Amino acid sequence: MKMQLAEIAKALNSSVNMGEDKVITSVVFDSRKATPNSLFIPLAGVRDGHDFVSNAMANGAEATLWKKGHEGKPTDVPVIEVEDPLTALQSLAKYYLGKVNPTVVGITGSNGKTTTKDMVAAVLAKRFNVHKTQANFNNEIGVPVTILEMKPSTEILVLEMGMDRPGQLHHLSELVRPDVCVITMIGEAHIEFFGTRDKIADAKMEITDFLKEDGKFIYNGDEPLLEERAAKIKQDKSTFGFREEDTVFATTFRSYMHHATFEINDSEQQFKIPMIGKHNVSNALAAISVGRHFGENDEQIAQALANFTPTANRMQWKKGDVGEAIMDDVYNSNPTAVKAVTTSFGQVMVQDGGRRIAVLGDMLELGDESAELHASLANALDPAIINELYLYGPEMKNLYDALVDKYPAANLHYYPQDEMNHMIDDLKNDIKPADIVMLKGSHGMHLEKVLDRLM
Repeated sequence: MKMQLAEIAKALNSSVNMGEDKVITSVVFDSRKATPNSLFIPLAGVRDGHDFVSNAMANGAEATLWKKGHEGKPTDVPVIEVEDPLTALQSLAKYYLGKVNPTVVGITGSNGKTTTKDMVAAVLAKRFNVHKTQANFNNEIGVPVTILEMKPSTEILVLEMGMDRPGQLHHLSELVRPDVCVITMIGEAHIEFFGTRDKIADAKMEITDFLKEDGKFIYNGDEPLLEERAAKIKQDKSTFGFREEDTVFATTFRSYMHHATFEINDSEQQFKIPMIGKHNVSNALAAISVGRHFGENDEQIAQALANFTPTANRMQWKKGDVGEAIMDDVYNSNPTAVKAVTTSFGQVMVQDGGRRIAVLGDMLELGDESAELHASLANALDPAIINELYLYGPEMKNLYDALVDKYPAANLHYYPQDEMNHMIDDLKNDIKPADIVMLKGSHGMHLEKVLDRLM
């Protein structure tokens, strides 16, 4: 963005007390990240953002928003008064979005939305000026900040859009009014707040609430919950997946240690992605569908997919301190994701004498079904394939109990949450150079600390 304070104030139906001609090129809500030419947004959180205005200004911010009626309004710096800073941030983003007027691709799903976002952006960047969500900045704060970060020359804006409650995607869809909507899949993420997968599907479908009349809806055709809901969408639709009924479907796929290859219907092109697993092939199928919608040919799409850079902590291979290969997937976790990653990990060949060792941490936000969902992972685990298991956290005790008759005692290990260091010590004593190790758990379980110690 690049706007004078006077224009920002007008866009927010307000005024600025001084410095109307100051140029703003970024917005920040963390005072520590304020820089010259930035506008500080004092959001309400654990702490009141207004308490940090002076810090933001000291770090270089040019101006700040201020909630009307909030005490302590500064008089010596540029201030724009608003009814609510978060609403103002969103309104400013909507104004700037209309000013730049890019084509908007909105992507959501219980799993795969970040990887799909990265793939789609890489595919479209071959011919267009593309701006995408950084990391997983995908909520009511992250989406408007992403919009305001895009350059005026942006032609396509690729937005990851997340949700943890009903109505959230409806609001984000209204904000961005997408030209293309993508839903990767329906899983159990946030089932604690929704109760059933049906309700999760309803909430995910909210991304289409403000899909433009001439827009496109691209979704996973292998998910019955999406298929029945998509029937109500009047805009153009297409599906991706592994069924012959899908618009784009994989006819073959192979997963290796560092990549996967696949072929699709109606094309002679060979595709390769620098990630493993059927679920990532599914994400690539979504990206192919979007690329074709924008006129990319399969050769261009294949080249982009082969070279795209995934967001950190998405099934990356790293080398441990005794030479073992470690699959790092510690960003988030839910039953669907664990089963998919475990299946992919089980397909990776090991050296002679090597073992597949999985470290699984609790899957959070599963509510009343948590114990049952943790135990249900037992069906996806085979000691002949995943040779050894380290289970960490109070909820993983349910999986441990479900596996005691399936796994040899020497190959099944359980650790309460206060015994991470004990688990790490046991792992370091156990792992051999020929082994491969998988780390998977919700971010709140902090398995990245295990990774750091193993490396």
